[in-house]
Amino acid sequence: MLSDLTLRDDCLSVVISGSGAADFDYFWLRDNARDPISFDSRSHQRELFTCEVDADIKPVEAALADNGLALQIKWPDMHDSVCYEGDFLAAYAVPTTMLAMPEPMIWDAASLEDDVVRIAHRDVVANNGMGGLLDIISKNGFAVVTGTPRNMDAVSDLTDRIGYVRHTIFGGLWEFEANENMADSAYTPKELRPHTDGTYSHDAPGLQMLLCVDYDATGGASIMVDGFRIAAELKRTAPEIHADLTRIDVTGIYKGDGVVLRAQRPIFRTDRDGNLVQVSFNNYDRDTVTLPKDEMRALYAGIRAFDRLANDPRFQWRYTLQPGDMLVFDNWRVLHGRGPFRGRRKMAGSYINREDYESAVRVNGLT
Repeated sequence: MLSDLTLRDDCLSVVISGSGAADFDYFWLRDNARDPISFDSRSHQRELFTCEVDADIKPVEAALADNGLALQIKWPDMHDSVCYEGDFLAAYAVPTTMLAMPEPMIWDAASLEDDVVRIAHRDVVANNGMGGLLDIISKNGFAVVTGTPRNMDAVSDLTDRIGYVRHTIFGGLWEFEANENMADSAYTPKELRPHTDGTYSHDAPGLQMLLCVDYDATGGASIMVDGFRIAAELKRTAPEIHADLTRIDVTGIYKGDGVVLRAQRPIFRTDRDGNLVQVSFNNYDRDTVTLPKDEMRALYAGIRAFDRLANDPRFQWRYTLQPGDMLVFDNWRVLHGRGPFRGRRKMAGSYINREDYESAVRVNGLT
């Protein structure tokens, strides 16, 4: 419900029920008009040629309509008045980028219960079942889908239910066992310390799927670490190191299989308001670079502090995947690793782009 409309020199002020008074810049209102000439509601695309709008545009007149449920504005460059729904104005009453995701539930070994992250495959593929899986991932950073068919079709199906298969140097869908001929540490039976994938990519994979197809081995427990928990711990105990890890770029590299890939970003990537949006760390794929002396020492102090916590059992969730268990995890938040093993361990998996994961979260009404 809208009330108390006031036209000011550079903005329109209106009281929104449940939100209080809100100011809307005149140019913003004209730019976001939802009339058929300015906006294509079918494609959700702006038709307005924004640069042709007068920078000092003001309404000719404005009035509340539909008993306070909407606002009507007559603009000098338009023949008809434009209707602004109250719900639309309420959604933008405070500054926002519309990129917000569900609030994460930060965890460590002591606080995370196994049952919280488990969900049966039959429930995921049932009607409206994707919401349950995505809710677990958005809160905890990962989920274990149990009872998954042990084949590539199951990986493909679940990937397609969330978004699209991301193709990389490893292909789209992939299967792997220990293979010393591959130029990647993941293909060995040795310990694989906690890390995120794609630090050498400008746009690291958003989600990763890992299905245990066969397991006839000893060892090889999967290790999950909440990178947001490590960030919080360093911010509390070593604020200078935390600050350094938000500003000093780390370069990742993949060299092999006919490619040389490089990208860089801080271990803790934040938005303009300082909110943590991505944890990116892979000591295996960290490139050799030189920095000014002070930054080099600060970076090494940060790497040592971060990696020490990532390998501390207090911050690790461990579980030996059984055939039919599929890990689905947020590669922008959770580090994954694996203990050493002896025997046969066959896995299958895929990547999903970050924007496709975020889209699925929104479509399922979790934001």
